[in-house]
Amino acid sequence: MREIVPARSLKQRKQDTLLLLDRETDAWVATAGSTGIPYLIPLSFLWEGKTLLIATVASSPTGRNLQASGQVRLSLGATRDVVLVDGVAEAIALTALPAEIADAFAEKAGFDPRASASRFLYFRITPRRIQAWREENELSGRDIMRDGVWLNS
Repeated sequence: MREIVPARSLKQRKQDTLLLLDRETDAWVATAGSTGIPYLIPLSFLWEGKTLLIATVASSPTGRNLQASGQVRLSLGATRDVVLVDGVAEAIALTALPAEIADAFAEKAGFDPRASASRFLYFRITPRRIQAWREENELSGRDIMRDGVWLNS
């Protein structure tokens, strides 16, 4: 039987989440179209300190869904150390993003949407709710951000 580690404090969960956002390159990104059918795809992201930046082809299901509703859910980490981010996405034209941010995205992601023959858009995602948990003993306190505000530890 696997040993269950003690539950982390809210403060520790926030610290661990911020480290994960800085360290990770890819996240599972879930959106839904007007029919409500979910669409899930892995995409690279750049954590900007308060927002996440992703890029995808404007005409892809994810691109269309984000342009239509702006609603998005991202998942980072392993299933036994997960972070879920519910947010609102704002579309940004490739030419509208400052070069230093686009360069930082390209460096972290390992590709530059500006160099693609396909029409990409950036999407800046503002988190509205963030949850983080490892085991069942952290489920009751899994919200670490609500309504865009970090909860106090």
